[in-house]
Amino acid sequence: MAKNILVAGATGLIGKQLISKLVAQGYQVSILARKPISQKDVKVFIWDVYQQTIDNDALNGVDTIINLTGEGISDKPWTPKRKQQIIDSRTKAAGLIFKAIKETNANVENYISASAVGIYGDRGDEILEEESKPGTGFMADCCLAWEKATDQAIALGIRTVKIRIGIVLSEKGGALTSMEKPINYFAGAALGSGQQWMPWIHIDDLVNIFIHSLKDKTMFDAYNATAPSPVTNKTFTKTLGKVLHKPIWPFNIPKFVLKAILGERSILPLISTNTSAQKILHTGFKFTYLNLEDALRAIYERKKQ
Repeated sequence: MAKNILVAGATGLIGKQLISKLVAQGYQVSILARKPISQKDVKVFIWDVYQQTIDNDALNGVDTIINLTGEGISDKPWTPKRKQQIIDSRTKAAGLIFKAIKETNANVENYISASAVGIYGDRGDEILEEESKPGTGFMADCCLAWEKATDQAIALGIRTVKIRIGIVLSEKGGALTSMEKPINYFAGAALGSGQQWMPWIHIDDLVNIFIHSLKDKTMFDAYNATAPSPVTNKTFTKTLGKVLHKPIWPFNIPKFVLKAILGERSILPLISTNTSAQKILHTGFKFTYLNLEDALRAIYERKKQ
């Protein structure tokens, strides 16, 4: 069993909860951070993806690396510079880690990397499995480059797992914060056609998928990390309104309005990705949250605490 884990991208929404659970389960955890920080029960090593510098001591005794690194997709306008930064933050992070592995001759056995369901692009009602062809557009191109960088681990003889993450639901931020805002201001409405599929996942299930992939040595290559019951944007919006006890308008917000507000980023809420969770289910993984309403209610109950 893996004992000593190095986590990159540890200070984000997923990383914080994952590290907490790993420590609670008795793993030795180290993290790569851009600046010195103090974190209980965790060793901190400094790296800089853009300067391509890393403290090679971070690899001492490490048998597993979990890489969650990546600039935010939706928080800034997609200028050409920002697009390149989004890609570079992922590909250069992987390259720097593999460079350190080679230089230190570290005995890393497992490399588990975040990826995203954006690799499939906008596919309407098509059921998307891990073997489905990649899509087109910036999101697909970014994810393809990301996974290609990840696959360098295979050449080093390291078991490699790519977790294709959907829309993460959490009480501590992320996508749900922006989705609930208009509903709380009584301006909730479906977006575009409202028929686009939204591959959601509760953060607890996502963290458990990462830990499951750590323990299950038969897992290899890509897995969709989304609940087995994706819903349309219209259903998601109605369900969120129900949980928040807020009305939803009977009309949809047109695509051109979203494009005027978000520019090219408007593809994010409009893209349709009907992902299948069969592959991860076949490994024996059990989701805690299969139903969207149950997942949302659990999140807002925790938010009250």
